[in-house]
Amino acid sequence: MANAEQLKALVKSHIERDDRHFYSVAMQVAAREAKVGHGKLAQELRDMIDAAKARVSPADTTGSLVPLARPRGELANLLTVAYPKNRLADMVLDEEVAEQLRRILKEQKHHSRIREHGLSPRRKLLLVGPPGTGKTMTASVLAGELGIPLFSVRLDALITKFMGETAAKLRQIFDAINEVRGVYFFDEFDAIGSQRGLANDVGEIRRVLNSFLQMIESDQSYSLILAATNHVEILDYALFRRFDDVIEYRLPTGPQAAKLLQARLGKFAPKPFPLKALTVKAEGLSYAEIRRAVDESIKEAVMHDEDRVESAALTRAFDERRKFSIRMNNKKVVPNHAGSTAS
Repeated sequence: MANAEQLKALVKSHIERDDRHFYSVAMQVAAREAKVGHGKLAQELRDMIDAAKARVSPADTTGSLVPLARPRGELANLLTVAYPKNRLADMVLDEEVAEQLRRILKEQKHHSRIREHGLSPRRKLLLVGPPGTGKTMTASVLAGELGIPLFSVRLDALITKFMGETAAKLRQIFDAINEVRGVYFFDEFDAIGSQRGLANDVGEIRRVLNSFLQMIESDQSYSLILAATNHVEILDYALFRRFDDVIEYRLPTGPQAAKLLQARLGKFAPKPFPLKALTVKAEGLSYAEIRRAVDESIKEAVMHDEDRVESAALTRAFDERRKFSIRMNNKKVVPNHAGSTAS
């Protein structure tokens, strides 16, 4: 069992709410037990420590998370927090992407053991691909699977026109990344990650990118950092080696669209169910567009007191989403004053 010094260190770190030191001493105790031949006890201690590290906030008597990690002060303007309950099984993904996410989750759930050997689990992720293909959902799923909060970075509050102010705010975000374990999500990352030297390059944004590169390089926290973009082609090349994994999302294939259709419709599926014809109608649409089309059709059925969706209603919904998608894709991407892109 723990010696006298370790017991005192455990109590002291608990009183001072120094979780990092508490876990460090606890791992020392586990290592000591393994050394004296108490392998089962050592494994149980390691599993308990891993489970505790995966939870930033305790559960109340109703089983819901208490939001103790809510940002305060100026951080409240830079980060929004949520406690997702999404799971990987909720997503329809390419097997390659699903395998990457399973590997990330596995490494995160065993991060203490990995770090014991001087290694780091994957936790800095770049998500690239068209809109509506699952990048934002991935951030929610990783937070939900690991039982940690999801912090979304508000770019509108982060990026300012005043020299040095954006970099200072970015420093606050990385301080929070180090202090509170969570999933930190930078959506529309090309707003700060575009190539230095582009025609629309703005000096302040270039300085912010340099600051981001330095901060993510030196970050050794327990948090996950996710950056998502629809425009991977304009990202600065120096960014790619700062991330542990680049995950590429694509539009759904026919079988994936069919699977999503069936799952989303559920008991509202039409009878007869012309799945093949509807899958053809959904071709070229993103996961998000398919979900919206199905949801619109279900709402229409509910408002008319119908138990099932009409196939014609689904067809109309897909046609509407396709027209909207074509209109949006035909719009040119125009750089704004901050160096980001607006479509």
